[in-house]
Parts: sequence; structure tokens; C-alpha cells
Amino acid sequence: MTDYALFIAASNAATLVTGGAVAMLAYRAFRRTGSPALRAVAAGFAIIVAGSVLGGVAHLLRSVALGVAIQSSFTAGGFAVLLYSLYTETNTTTTITVGWSE
Repeated sequence: MTDYALFIAASNAATLVTGGAVAMLAYRAFRRTGSPALRAVAAGFAIIVAGSVLGGVAHLLRSVALGVAIQSSFTAGGFAVLLYSLYTETNTTTTITVGWSE
């Protein structure tokens, strides 16, 4: 193990907790609104979190280089999905009807 194993493990745990919370909140918002953009946000953060976990496991079991390669690949993929979410059309139109009563 390297000298930075504890720091890497703590960083990956923080990424898991905070990124998982963001992904969960985005997914709950998607379920409430049905917005495809929010679904993509949830998926993007989930991919980034999964890459962090898999990269940390690869770092501990195999090599640092493999862990970095896995984490970097998943991070790039997650950000690509987040970028897609910014350009996704949202079909959430709100119609407000005002009626006058006399």
C-alpha cells in the first residue's frame, strides 16, 4: 500500500456519500417531475460515484494506475451525461388557468 491509501480511501468515501446524495435527490426530483434532464443528472452523478468506488477498489487490489484509469474513464462518462442533461428538452409545461367569479 502507498502512503496515500488512507487519504484516497477517505476521498472516495466522501465522493460516495456526497455524490450519492446528489444522485438520489436528482432521481427523486425526476420521479416527481418526470423531467428527462433530471434523469440524466441522476445517471451522470451515479456514473461518477460508481467510477470512484470501482477506481478505489482497483487501487487497493491491483495498482494505482488501473484505479486512476477506471476513475478517470467513469468521470469523463459521467460528465458527458451531465452535459447531455443540459441540452435535453424539458417537457414540463405549467399551465395556469385564471377564472373570474362574479
